[in-house]
Amino acid sequence: MDIDIIKQHFIIIQDGRQSARVNYPLFDILFGALCAIIAGARGWTDIREYILGHHDWFRQHKLFENGVPVDDTFARLISTIEPQAFRECFLSWMRSVHRLTQGEVVAIDGKTLRGSYNREDRHSTIHMVSAYASANQLVLGQMKTDKKSNEITAIPALIQMLELRGALVTIDAMACQTKIARMIVSRGGDYLLAVKGNQGKLFNAVRTAFSPLRQAPLDKTKGQLEQRHGRIESRICHVLDASVVVGNFCAWSGLQSIVMLEHFRVEKGSHPTLEYRYYISSKALTAEQAGQAIRSHWGIESMHWILDVSLQEDACQIYRENAAENLAGLRHMALNMIRSEKTGISVPMKQKRCMMNPAFLEQVLLAGFASVVN
Repeated sequence: MDIDIIKQHFIIIQDGRQSARVNYPLFDILFGALCAIIAGARGWTDIREYILGHHDWFRQHKLFENGVPVDDTFARLISTIEPQAFRECFLSWMRSVHRLTQGEVVAIDGKTLRGSYNREDRHSTIHMVSAYASANQLVLGQMKTDKKSNEITAIPALIQMLELRGALVTIDAMACQTKIARMIVSRGGDYLLAVKGNQGKLFNAVRTAFSPLRQAPLDKTKGQLEQRHGRIESRICHVLDASVVVGNFCAWSGLQSIVMLEHFRVEKGSHPTLEYRYYISSKALTAEQAGQAIRSHWGIESMHWILDVSLQEDACQIYRENAAENLAGLRHMALNMIRSEKTGISVPMKQKRCMMNPAFLEQVLLAGFASVVN
């Protein structure tokens, strides 16, 4: 494993310390923390203990040659890194290992870091917005929302950072805004946005356009039928050309398709439910393409679940300075690498193998820093 190749991706992050007084290079700290998080570390003590346990392996790669620093050193250095520099580091790495394919779904959604509440200054928890390449199950980038704002302000900033040419960007109804639609199109992508009551006129117009289909009998032979965990679900997707929508909606850049998803659900011991969900898109979609894109968007929820269950993100109560945001970036990086490794075992099992066996950790790192993933 060539550590110098990996080191190139971290050059963007500058070390503000006086070089004459540096005993532990910043790259050693960051790389050691990344390795420990891949192996299941949840905090500063876990990070130090992992490196101590595999100190010989790190020294073989000329890392931590002056010993392993105390917990507070990891905490102080990682918390003082400017998040913008860390985001640029992450984006540079992802651009080198991943290329979007034509029509690939990029899901954008937010997640609250529930353990990041600052109990000293009573600052609210941190909310992160992430972009997720559903096909390859990779996080492409992330952005923290402003303290007094919400996802609507963070999403445009995140979109501006990403290469979206040829991608189909899916976002929930909160971000169904003309500004966001224009920005996605200007970046070379297409949008598929959920529509709800926050866009009242658009929602009513789209809903009215699908009125004849809603009144028609439910065709259970179409769509996707699933039976699991004591419930039966059917999803049928309908697509119409946007020209059928009555009203002036020219502000929606490149609007070409409107979508209705019928979601029929029967659960043991409950009454059947039928729900309708509506979407707009700048791409001329088939019903099959729209249905697959909507399903692909749910992959980002699965990613959030893995961050909480396997990487214990919500349980992490580190919050001082930039620590929570930078650790979130390291967790995203770690998860991308774990998923890039194709052994075929679960994320928790890969973490256990990395904890016990540095050779398997090398395998994960090589997969994460490999050449372009198609």
